[in-house]
Amino acid sequence: MHQTHPLHRAEARQGGHQFELSGVRMMDSMSQKYQQINQAFEELRLLTQDTENDLRKLQHNQEYFIIQYQESLRIQAQLTSLATLPPADRQLREPALLSKRATVEAWLTREANTLQKYRLDLAEKHQKTLQLLRKQQTIILDDELIQWKRRQQLAGNGGPPEGGLDILQSWCEKLAETIWQNRQQIRRAEHLRQQLPIPGPIEELLNELNSTITDIISALVTSTFIIEKQPPQVLKTQTKFAATVRLLVGGKLNVHMNPPQVKATIISEQQAKALLKNENTRNDSSGEILNNNCVMEYHQTTGTLSAHFRNMSLKRIKRSDRRGAESVTEEKFTILFESQFSVGGNELVFQVKTLSLPVVVIVHGSQDNNATATVLWDNAFAEPGRVPFLVPDKVLWPQLCDAINMKYKAEVQSNRGLSEENLVFLAQKAFSSSSNNPDDYRNMTMTWSQFNRESLPGRNFTFWQWFDGVMELTKKHLKPHWNDGAILGFVNKQQAQDMLMSKPNGTFLLRFSDSEIGGITIAWVAENPNKAG
Repeated sequence: MHQTHPLHRAEARQGGHQFELSGVRMMDSMSQKYQQINQAFEELRLLTQDTENDLRKLQHNQEYFIIQYQESLRIQAQLTSLATLPPADRQLREPALLSKRATVEAWLTREANTLQKYRLDLAEKHQKTLQLLRKQQTIILDDELIQWKRRQQLAGNGGPPEGGLDILQSWCEKLAETIWQNRQQIRRAEHLRQQLPIPGPIEELLNELNSTITDIISALVTSTFIIEKQPPQVLKTQTKFAATVRLLVGGKLNVHMNPPQVKATIISEQQAKALLKNENTRNDSSGEILNNNCVMEYHQTTGTLSAHFRNMSLKRIKRSDRRGAESVTEEKFTILFESQFSVGGNELVFQVKTLSLPVVVIVHGSQDNNATATVLWDNAFAEPGRVPFLVPDKVLWPQLCDAINMKYKAEVQSNRGLSEENLVFLAQKAFSSSSNNPDDYRNMTMTWSQFNRESLPGRNFTFWQWFDGVMELTKKHLKPHWNDGAILGFVNKQQAQDMLMSKPNGTFLLRFSDSEIGGITIAWVAENPNKAG
């Protein structure tokens, strides 16, 4: 069992060091996970080495069997030729040849059974290897790679950087290497079976193994064609943008020997749904991207195979018929990247496709804040493996607080996020409530409409539009004052009056305006000029 270091226990007792302790726990679980993955790779290496040895032994035995079989044919030919000799000569030589033939045939029968057993044992070992390979691949692709993609999505909302792909690439390359070695072994076993067919279940078993390993390598190649650098999620027409796609197993499978070309296309939500259902979309696109073809380059120093689209530009967009209250800034598109390449000297040809995170297309800067709201909601609340691009219509208020706090810290470039008091103020604004108790809002939900479709009571702007204005104002004009704690900002008129009542003349307070987007309201304490002298 893992022992906590005494120093970490002491930190935990002091109360102010919960973060250090949770950080240590996180590191522990990471290293434990990495250890398990590395152990499984070691087990796969040993299994592959073992089947390699078995295969050589099988080949050696089979070659000896063929020599003995040729010997039996030679004896049979000699016996046949005896028929032409006089009976006396025949009787002299025949018994020895018959005895020799009986010995060789008995050996061949016995050895044929042994060979068949060797073949079956080898096939069973390969089955075990493929089972472990599939399990290891599931952990790396369905857990680790999906988590990396989720971090990439949250980074789009201002979350911490998703981290590099080096470890993932090294794992995927190890998978590719092990799969390829086992595939070659299975093919050699099949070749041996064809050289010397012995009736039995081995043919079916080898077909099954071949089909399984082809499935495994297909899943690996198609899942490791990923977007390393996403295109901007708010995409303005006629504006230059970039993206990078990478094939994590490209170097190991020597794909760069014949560098594949990648094509980028913009497609709608409906087209993305059809694509994932494998429906024939006839390669329709929803717009025209300039400079949308790029050849994958192999970088010797890093061993990466990637395509850098540096100068794409969306020339035009074709919008779909919108539903009800949905505006153009709620319509989601995606950039589809696709390529085709072969491995193993054209033995296997792969068609690969990957979709970018949803993008909202705008034609004017004034649409930016509404488009950002759509992207923020999508990045924060998208479920893994969803149908494109479904998101919940309502979320719990604390979930939304996490999302807007992450965005706020990133936009204002500050470690000082939104305090509990700030969030209570925002809840009062969002729900037209007067309660100062944070617990009253914990189980409340906020709908997309309340967030950025319906205006706040008595105002001509939505909750998000107001909050986005606050971020812009702080980012452009108040960043140092926000960082050093000089600004509360998130206070209403009544709270401001209550705070100033007991203060001396000349005390003033700045708060974010209730009635103007991105405005500041100044309240101060002054002598009442109408007061009787």
